[in-house]
Amino acid sequence: MEEAGNFDVGVAGSLTMIFLTLAMVFLMVNFYRRYKRLLDRKDKE
Repeated sequence: MEEAGNFDVGVAGSLTMIFLTLAMVFLMVNFYRRYKRLLDRKDKE
């Protein structure tokens, strides 16, 4: 019983960590694209 509970918590924790990591990567990529766009605009001006 206890092992099953720990297993469930471990899986949930792993999924949460994976989700947070993907979210951080997604946000960083979006920020990088926006930053790159701003640099391109400044260069054109």
